Amino acid sequence: MISEDTYQTINKSTEPVLFKDKNSKFFGYAFPVLTEDDVKLSLEIVKKEHHSARHWCYAYQIGTEQIHYRANDDGEPSNSAGMPIYGQIQSFNVTNILIIVVRYFGGVKLGVGGLINAYRQTAQLALESATIIEKTININYQITFDYKNMNVVMRRIKEHQINIINQKLELNCQITISVRKTESEKIFEIFNSIFEVKIKAI
Repeated sequence: MISEDTYQTINKSTEPVLFKDKNSKFFGYAFPVLTEDDVKLSLEIVKKEHHSARHWCYAYQIGTEQIHYRANDDGEPSNSAGMPIYGQIQSFNVTNILIIVVRYFGGVKLGVGGLINAYRQTAQLALESATIIEKTININYQITFDYKNMNVVMRRIKEHQINIINQKLELNCQITISVRKTESEKIFEIFNSIFEVKIKAI
């Protein structure tokens, strides 16, 4: 069961999967992505690999609480490619993911129904070949304090096994921490209550 501060994604890119229908070949890929730049980069890689293909259709979803998605038919009939691919992203309940399906036309038209089925099946095969993992939704805080308060801050971090992302320990110290969403209010209060220590979400 997925709790309110976890989500599912894939841990790494997949090897291509192949689906065939009436001489048309469909190659499916799954990529973990966090930004639209990641999407562009992955598309460039696949287009280079399959430069003689007819269509590079895709769908992606980015985000955990605010969802951003896009489905692209890339010249196929409207909603016959991108949305069937996106439907599989939804049914596998994954995010921060891009699915690309490359089509080589085999000389026989599949019709809209055939295309929807082929793109959906290829996306499903790509997702089935991926390793789906669960991650926590985290909130990052920046803690600012004078060097003299280092021990008290570090003791709290150790006590609560808090993950440090970044630290600058000089006269004015700055530590960036990452905590699970469900723990975030409690952790905020712990540091907020220490004299001369400032904490803010970033």
